[in-house]
Amino acid sequence: MNRRNLFGAAVALIAAIGLAGCKEEKAASEQAAAKPAETIHWKMVTSWPKNFPGLGTAAERLAERINAMSAGRLTVKVYAAGELVPALEVFDAVSRGTAEMGHGTPYYWKGKVPAAQFFSSVPFGLSTLEMNAWLSKGGGQALWDETYAPFGVKPLSAGNTTMQMGGWFNKEINSLDDIKGLKIRMPGLGGEVWSKLGAITVNLPGGEIFTSLQTGAIDATDWVGPYNDLAFGLHKAAKYYYFPGWQEPQAVVESMVNQKAFDALPADLQAIVVEAARAATLDMMDDYVFNNAKALQSLKSEGVQFKRLPDEVLQAMREQSDVVLETLAAENDLNGRIWASQKAFLEEASAMQTLTEKELYNWR
Repeated sequence: MNRRNLFGAAVALIAAIGLAGCKEEKAASEQAAAKPAETIHWKMVTSWPKNFPGLGTAAERLAERINAMSAGRLTVKVYAAGELVPALEVFDAVSRGTAEMGHGTPYYWKGKVPAAQFFSSVPFGLSTLEMNAWLSKGGGQALWDETYAPFGVKPLSAGNTTMQMGGWFNKEINSLDDIKGLKIRMPGLGGEVWSKLGAITVNLPGGEIFTSLQTGAIDATDWVGPYNDLAFGLHKAAKYYYFPGWQEPQAVVESMVNQKAFDALPADLQAIVVEAARAATLDMMDDYVFNNAKALQSLKSEGVQFKRLPDEVLQAMREQSDVVLETLAAENDLNGRIWASQKAFLEEASAMQTLTEKELYNWR
């Protein structure tokens, strides 16, 4: 065979191999397309009454967002408080793997994870935007991950109820003496401050607040703000609505994910879970800013008595907050590092806000 014929034969052979390869790739592609994608089913347990405005609905919207973003490859079924586990046992359920996801707020787990309180709300602490910035850019998320890691739980911010009110009271607070013996529902670090000033604090899930207040089992309660308080009808169970919400200048709502379940997801679904939670944070902030403003007007029309806590009381609460926070920080190295990081950013952010938001709010 001469060189020309040999070359031609080689070209023909290569072309034939390439054509066969293309046919095989096409067949493999068609087979993969015909095979349905695996659907992963998760359960999400929450601390909220079913479809409760802002909180319960946020959990539902988060599940819907994950389903839509994953094109149905990851579906999440939401269980309200009490449907699968009690409201205050959500963290344990996610840790055990009873549910792959949970929706609550970190200070609910203070009995099991005291440091979790730093990631929900700190009295006289970071604002909503500042908290988000600390978690996202200031090292807060890494510290939060470290806090939950021993329990096999991955924490994600999935909402924020923004600055809250001081609470509903059936007794007037005119001085520090009025606090002594006061029975108040207030979880987290704010509750510890009330205790130091002589109050008796209890931790109740949202579904028990109205009845406890109405029957006199408690004298006062915080909950959230006008949006959620109006939905619970708390203005029908208490005389006075106090402000400001010194105990919760913001309040993170979290989506907890069982770490093993998260690690088992392919990378794209992991990213979807993380970004869906991030989107949920902004969605809830918008929800509360908008609906709190409207609900406040409704409460005013109902004749609610709005009262400001006296300066004497606020000053004492400010002082005791420092004591509570420093005590918690001194418990171990991790707590100390969390508080040092958050406090350092609080000082930096405060300097900026003094020149910006504070001045604007005072003038507008």
